[in-house]
Amino acid sequence: MKSTDIDSLVASLLKNDPYLKPYDKKIHNRIQKVRNLEQRITSGKEDPCSFSTAYQYFGLHFEKSRWVFRELAPHATAIFLIGEMTDWKEHPDYALKRIDGQGIWEIVLPESSLRHGTLFRLKICWNGGEGDRIPSYARRVVQDPATLIFNAQVWKPSDEYAWKHAGFRRPDQPPYIYEAHVGMAQDKEGVGTFAEFRQNVLPRIAKLGYTVLQLMAIQEHPYYGSFGYHVSSFFAVSSRFGTPEEFKELIDTAHGLGIAVIMDIVHSHAVNNEVEGLSRFDGTLTQYFYEGSRGYHYAWDSRCFDYSKDIVLRFLLSNCRYWLEEYQLDGYRFDGITSMLYLHHGLGEAFTSYDQYYNESVDENALVYLSLANQLIHEIRPDALTIAEDISGMPGLAVPYEKGGVGFDYRLAMGVPDLWIKLTKEMRDEDWPLGYLWFELINRRYDEKTIGYAESHDQALVGDKTLMFRLVDSDMYTGMHIRNENIQVDRGMALHRLIRFITLATAGHGYLNFMGNEFGHPEWIDFPREGNNWSYQYARRQWHLVDNRELKYQYLARFDEQMISLAREYRLHTDAKIDLIYEHLDNKVIIFRRNRLVFAFNFHPTCSYPDYAFEIRNGKYEMIFDSDSELFGGHNRLRPGQIHETVTRGNDHVTHHVLHLYLPTRTALVLREL
Repeated sequence: MKSTDIDSLVASLLKNDPYLKPYDKKIHNRIQKVRNLEQRITSGKEDPCSFSTAYQYFGLHFEKSRWVFRELAPHATAIFLIGEMTDWKEHPDYALKRIDGQGIWEIVLPESSLRHGTLFRLKICWNGGEGDRIPSYARRVVQDPATLIFNAQVWKPSDEYAWKHAGFRRPDQPPYIYEAHVGMAQDKEGVGTFAEFRQNVLPRIAKLGYTVLQLMAIQEHPYYGSFGYHVSSFFAVSSRFGTPEEFKELIDTAHGLGIAVIMDIVHSHAVNNEVEGLSRFDGTLTQYFYEGSRGYHYAWDSRCFDYSKDIVLRFLLSNCRYWLEEYQLDGYRFDGITSMLYLHHGLGEAFTSYDQYYNESVDENALVYLSLANQLIHEIRPDALTIAEDISGMPGLAVPYEKGGVGFDYRLAMGVPDLWIKLTKEMRDEDWPLGYLWFELINRRYDEKTIGYAESHDQALVGDKTLMFRLVDSDMYTGMHIRNENIQVDRGMALHRLIRFITLATAGHGYLNFMGNEFGHPEWIDFPREGNNWSYQYARRQWHLVDNRELKYQYLARFDEQMISLAREYRLHTDAKIDLIYEHLDNKVIIFRRNRLVFAFNFHPTCSYPDYAFEIRNGKYEMIFDSDSELFGGHNRLRPGQIHETVTRGNDHVTHHVLHLYLPTRTALVLREL
């Protein structure tokens, strides 16, 4: 790309955000760096797609009635396949040969040498040492339930999975995302499976109206309690949930329901384990990772990729391609972007100045990688969805690659759930500062698309509480029966509805919910560990609570379903423009307009307003939604479908059009302009 072309991209970015002007040269240099790297890795002849096919070459493949295995280990002096076929001993017939000067090793075996289900691993020798390793491109890794040892597994079932909905493409509409973890998605105290999720949870998601399923912890990880974030085998579906075919069937079934499926992809770091992971894979610590302290994440006890290396770029870009092609996934939520982008990993940083985005603490190698990853993903699947999980607010992450940005489709509005924790934890709701609340809800970069949410899995980890549990606390154990009048539960349910609804209504371009939170799941998430005697009590979702017609959880679930339906029917998030009509701190009232809908919120705990007047555009308005409905566990103080008409006030010089509404306490209502 010519310098003048880059200048035009920079000018476009500055037009959208004049505060970037002092950093125009650094922005120019970053864009140039991306283009230079793209030119280098492709030698000017290939596109990034061609650079991303490593998974088709490395690892174990059955080709022309024979087995071919290849591994990349530049510093190895010898490599053996060991496993059930060699009685776990080194055998000369299973010795790999180095085939080039770049460290590629290969072995070709007859079909009879390996069979479906055979367990194996690598014995890698290097100057001064040796060690067992799981192949870096292993597609199937299993753990022995008795010894807890992980091994690669030959996976060649007699029948390949036959896709029923091959070619599914995500509809061009705002994403309503249901975030889920397959293992903890079951009511039982144990690890759930892909089959159980497909049978028991997918129908719930479809009924609620969510359009995107975001799955956590899919890539293989040794420690279940890591929530899937300490990845060891980047190309292997976690076998604790089932087989590759069962995962494909889950995705296929979701596609049949019109639901796109994306997964958390962890390219921000890797597990520190050496046998199961990539650390010290060929005897060195730097094959995949930065040298010295830069290559180790001390807060997470994990390894940090060196994004300047071709070997890393090929590995990670190939990983992006693999899941799209092999499993027909529809995109990714990139985890830990902040940790990738900064040498300090964002730890202890408040990110209050643009200077923090343009200094020596930024890992521009990571920024370049993310740009290439987004370009690749969208070239393979133009409809693919990519979401950045970044708390720093770095400009340009969700600006298209063609416009000089990093290329993510969306970024998470991570400040919003933190806001709700702060308000619910630190002050009474009657003291909530509505002006501050409004500012934080709509505080986003308007040249980038954002996903809003009130809480995700992050807000419910052990040591914290779900939003509903924070509002109601121990009264959830005694006050959730439909015939039990409990003022604390009544307050909590009303606020739970208001918090979720105003978050949805003000979200930029989409909305996210973590499984179970739609019905106010109690307590927290705590995976089995030594500190809780390896209990699964809190590593599950208690669906029986919402299914029990004698409990109030059903009301919150019904509310969630109806608010998602409202947003979809009126295409609420197709336009990010929101007009604040009225806000009054003492009255605790916020009224705003979006897509010809008027939203009126009364957060006041004790004051209902029988005739609340505010200026609005002249016309008639029909009430189409009411959070106080008995269907949602409310008090049914409003009449459904009521028509309101403005009245005119003023004189010959000034005319005001005023609407009068009954605004009950802790209630939100929606009006449709007729």
